Formats: sequence, structure tokens, C-alpha cells
Amino acid sequence: MMSQKSYNGKNSVYIIPTPIGNMEDITIRAINVLKMIDIIFCEDTRVTGQLLKYYDIKKKLISSHNYNEKQNTDKLLKYLNEGLNIGIVSDRGTPIISDPGYALVKCAIDNNYNVISLPGATALIPSLTSSGIAPMPFLFYGFLDSKKTHRIKQLENLKYIKSTLIFYEAPHRIVSTIKDLGNILGNNRKCSISREISKKYEEIYRDTLGNIISQIENIKGEIVIVVEGNQNKEDYSEIDLIDHVKLYIDQGMKTMDAIKQVAKERNMKKSDVY
Repeated sequence: MMSQKSYNGKNSVYIIPTPIGNMEDITIRAINVLKMIDIIFCEDTRVTGQLLKYYDIKKKLISSHNYNEKQNTDKLLKYLNEGLNIGIVSDRGTPIISDPGYALVKCAIDNNYNVISLPGATALIPSLTSSGIAPMPFLFYGFLDSKKTHRIKQLENLKYIKSTLIFYEAPHRIVSTIKDLGNILGNNRKCSISREISKKYEEIYRDTLGNIISQIENIKGEIVIVVEGNQNKEDYSEIDLIDHVKLYIDQGMKTMDAIKQVAKERNMKKSDVY
């Protein structure tokens, strides 16, 4: 059994991945931590209750989801101040990755409590490794905006990225999202769509963005989209200089690194770009 003492000797918050489908996709360490901790903050008490019942674990559960998580930070601090160890779980997979948990973790860190994140199940990695698309580098985006106009703008900012792109999507939006991906990124890009990973009806579809739509019109379940990165040698001569720099900043580059990259691509002096 794991000791409660770790890092600075204070009690801790544990981020605990749970199965994304198959109940056996959980680590021995995660089970031991679930047994050891005092209280679990979970996305849905019914879903977590089923997991705990499966492994014969009984714990106090507190509902903590996207709509009440910030209000739960005071409750979290109260328990931590009392010397209790806390677990955070989402319904499936790793908390915080397109799931609740961030506000609680940040609160614990800001108040000098230990935060220990356990490795474990998450949908994006199996989808990437089974896609047949270059695995590195990759960019995990999560869910695109549900509004088409906002989604289009997001994709415009991603179309020049060389990294493999990974998205989560809901079944009722999958066709419209794939159409938008094809229209903005290019219908010839390789694509892999995984659904119901680790479950009985797990399926993977592999094709180009332009050809894959006819195969996925009626698919259901939890879906991960993997899309090939931009393989074209881009001509940036028609892009405004400021927009060119902003393109790389939006991808995560620091301003000076973006300026340096633009200067290299345009055969200009860094000082002139600046």
C-alpha cells in the first residue's frame, strides 16, 4: 500500500485515470490509490460508483463537474486542511484532458499541497498509435467549437501546422466537422477516426478527409479524429508579415522565435521583421 507521505510531507491530491471502456484498463497503482485516499471528487457519482463497486472499494464521493468545480475549491481546501488525501477522477480517461479537474488541481498547487498525477488511460494515445499517421510531433486540440463559424476560425489557425492533429468529437457533429476539416485543411489529408476505444464495438476508419465521410455517416459513441499535418511546402509571400508572425505565435512560439522563423522563411533580417 502506498504511503500517504510524499513530496513536502503534506497530504496530497491524486489525479487518477479511469478506464475509457474496458474496466480492466486501470493500473494496479490506481486501484491502490483509490483504496488509500479519503475522498473522491468525481464528474458523475453514478459512473464512479460503478467503477468502485467493480473493484469493491467504498469511498465518499463528491460531484465535481464543469458547472460546479470552481465552487468546489473551498470544499477541497477544507478537506486538505483537515489532513485528508483527495482523489480526482473523471467519468473516463485522465482528468483535465477535455474533462473537469483543472480548477481543483490549480487550487491545491496554489495552496502548496502536493498534486500527484498517475499515468493511465486516455483516448488520444491509442487513437494516434493505431492511426498509421506520423506519431510525432503531434498536437492534441481536444474538442473544436460546436459553432460552425468559430470552428472554421479555429481550423484556419491550424491549417499550416506540420504536426499531426488530434481532436475529440461528438457523434452528431462528426460529419460536419470532417467536412470542415476537409474544406480548410485539404481533402487529400490522411485521416483516422477511432470510436469506442477498448469497448466491444471499437472501430477504426482510415482514409483521406475527402473519402472518409461516406464511411462514418451513422457512427455513434466516443470519437477521436487523427489528421495528418500539413505536408506542403508553403509559400508565405502572399501572407501579411504581421499575420505570418502571428501564425507561429498562435502555434505556441514565443514572439522572438516567431520573428526569427519568419525572417528565415522570407529571407529577411530579423531586425526588419521586428
